[in-house]
Amino acid sequence: MFKNYFKIVFRNAKKHPLYVFINLFGLAIGMAVSLVILLYVRYELSYDNYHQDVDRLYRVSRAWFNPSGEESLHLGHAAPPFGPLIQSDFPEDVEASARLMNADPLIKNGEDSFVEEDFFFADPEVFDVFGWELLEGESRDALTQADGLILTEETAQRYFGDQSAVGKDLLVEIQGMQFTMQVRGVIKDIPENSHFHVDFLASMIPVIQFFGGQEAFMGNYGSNNFSTYLKLAPGVDYQAFEDKLPTMIDRHMGETNSGIPMSQTTKLFLWPIQDIHLYSNLDSEIEANGNIDYVYIYAAVALFILLIACINFMNLSTARSSLRSMEVGLRKVMGADKLVLVRQFMGESFVMTFISMIIAVGLVYLFLPTFSNFLESPLSLNFISNPEYFLWIAGIVLFVGLISGSYPALFLSGFSPAKVLKGAFKAGKGHENFRAVLVVGQFAISVMLIVAVLVVIGQLSFMQNKDLGFDKEDIVVLPSSNQINENYLIIKDRLENHPGIQEVSLSSRVPSGRLLDSQGATAEVGGELTQLNVRIADIHVAHNFLDTYGIPLAAGRDFDYLRASDSTEAFILNEAAIREIGWTSSEEAIGKQFLYGGRRGFVTGVMEDFHFESLHQPIVPIVFLISQDRNNQVSIKFDANQREQVLSYLRGEWAEFRPDYPFEPNFIDEGFNRQYEAEARVKTIFTFFSVLAIVISVLGLLGLVTFATEQRTREIGIRKVMGAETSNILVLLGKDFLKLVGIGFLIAIPLSYFGMSSWLEDFAYRIGISWTTFLWAGLIAGLIAAVTVTSQTIRAAWANPVKSIKNE
Repeated sequence: MFKNYFKIVFRNAKKHPLYVFINLFGLAIGMAVSLVILLYVRYELSYDNYHQDVDRLYRVSRAWFNPSGEESLHLGHAAPPFGPLIQSDFPEDVEASARLMNADPLIKNGEDSFVEEDFFFADPEVFDVFGWELLEGESRDALTQADGLILTEETAQRYFGDQSAVGKDLLVEIQGMQFTMQVRGVIKDIPENSHFHVDFLASMIPVIQFFGGQEAFMGNYGSNNFSTYLKLAPGVDYQAFEDKLPTMIDRHMGETNSGIPMSQTTKLFLWPIQDIHLYSNLDSEIEANGNIDYVYIYAAVALFILLIACINFMNLSTARSSLRSMEVGLRKVMGADKLVLVRQFMGESFVMTFISMIIAVGLVYLFLPTFSNFLESPLSLNFISNPEYFLWIAGIVLFVGLISGSYPALFLSGFSPAKVLKGAFKAGKGHENFRAVLVVGQFAISVMLIVAVLVVIGQLSFMQNKDLGFDKEDIVVLPSSNQINENYLIIKDRLENHPGIQEVSLSSRVPSGRLLDSQGATAEVGGELTQLNVRIADIHVAHNFLDTYGIPLAAGRDFDYLRASDSTEAFILNEAAIREIGWTSSEEAIGKQFLYGGRRGFVTGVMEDFHFESLHQPIVPIVFLISQDRNNQVSIKFDANQREQVLSYLRGEWAEFRPDYPFEPNFIDEGFNRQYEAEARVKTIFTFFSVLAIVISVLGLLGLVTFATEQRTREIGIRKVMGAETSNILVLLGKDFLKLVGIGFLIAIPLSYFGMSSWLEDFAYRIGISWTTFLWAGLIAGLIAAVTVTSQTIRAAWANPVKSIKNE
């Protein structure tokens, strides 16, 4: 039976190679895209599933709220007391808790030194929560020692080669402090599909000592730098347990100075560890996470492309029905019933789909490495280690075979043998209308994808080129140190003596980073000091920071070196802070008393609002204050024409200032562009998929137009003999197809507007969707369709009419 289906398919391929090629190629592309997206979706959904008891693992996050109940900040980290307190207050619900603090120290191994980003101080209980596999030495007990250090297998190999790492010493330098740590254990490498990755696990004891001992550590609710994880007891509903946490907060933290329970100003939330990668994009994450919206988008696009390919198959099969009408009539006369014919045509459909799948798998193997690198995800189509992939293949073949073959099979098997054999067969109006609906659907999807590409390109261009309110160009940032901070003015003068360096400044954070630091504030409002219930983010800076970044003042003055009080009493706020505090204007704020953290002083200046963070975030209240001990970033403004000379000079200077640290300059404009990498990736993928969708749609349209012109060859010949112009023939053959494309365009407008408006809501600052976007999308789709239709109709119109009439 199947042998017969293969024979029929190959005979059709010989007789009508164009149609078979269109079907095979279209289905192959659609299925290849579906396979790649399935691999991507599977990988994204697999994050953190490797943990034992993964359904009982949760991360604690902390949020702050304004008096109105509006969330002002939500961190993926928490203060050090919360993990132990949750476990001690609810021992029946919490089986284990552990804290980790990320750092990027300098690690020295003899003459070699490296800055390590995946270095974590951790509680010994981290192994009770995660259960990472120990390969050598100790695990939990290693972190009970002040100098205890655990490496991953790859890290141990990198530092010690084939020698055993256990017992070896490494020198750790962080924030000017140095201490020797001993490797006491080696664990298996953390899988790629983890929401954070570890190279080093160090004892938490040095951190506790840095904070002033265990008592001070457990009383510190302001240092929210600790990733806190819980392992709940079996059967505990985490959402119901989360509702118990406000009582714990009030029990240990009490009330604010205004008598408000602390649980009304700050709350703790639990995140299932499996949800963190795709659902958690908080104001602080250990690593950049994915986004479930993009998983849905890519999956939808893959389905659209697959449907377009299926539509092609249905359209071409039904359009060519007259060529097989005599076959159907003869089969029915010879005794074949409708079920036999349906089975035959469905069998042919599955044979075509199966062959297309073989081609699709080949395409996947060919292009998957490139796609994997682009998505930064280790995707592979390995049937040996993942035998379930065979089920995927079978499922896609079954889905595509049924979708693409069902209607043609029912349509072809329904022919009346009497009418067919008399030569009176003609496809019904209903079938023609259904085929028109399919063409409309194809081009509606294509137009939607084109609109998506144009909107993403527009938003990305808007973010990359929007005036941020300061000068982000030609500023390089290097990490500071205690030595640099202590000798800042000397180093500043030394660097500014280079003709290409214009300004040098210090700060605790730089633009393109996140505004995560804040303290309590009190301001003089209406003649009285009023405690503020609004979060004001702080940036500790050197006196000339505003000049370095070209940040304009709306009122007042900049910090002044010659005024000693500015180092301890002056504050500069942005306009957003002025509005939130309640002052009516920037001018009114100048000279007002302002208390921030432990510092009392006056507002000396008001900055115009500017975008310190990416355009994903709204402009928030900010205060600048002079500091030396908090500054860890050196900003250097340079002449763009001397970029290479400046970088070469800085490389030499940094070898003297920080001889053990690698010279790794960061540029502010590149920092902002990195914030938009996800959107840049979406733009590229949408563009690629849109091109594929249009190619498949055009192939289908090409097949339909070619067949239509072949069917009307004699008519075209007679019309030309009767004096019809080529333009008349073009209008005759092309108007119906272009009309369908136009209807598809009209349907796509509201659907694409709704979809892209939803996508744009993720941005605090965004473009509007202009009518010109839809116009361009329609013109692109219409022009491509017109070229396709015209190319075939002109060929038919230019044919010799005598030959056309004689051939028929």
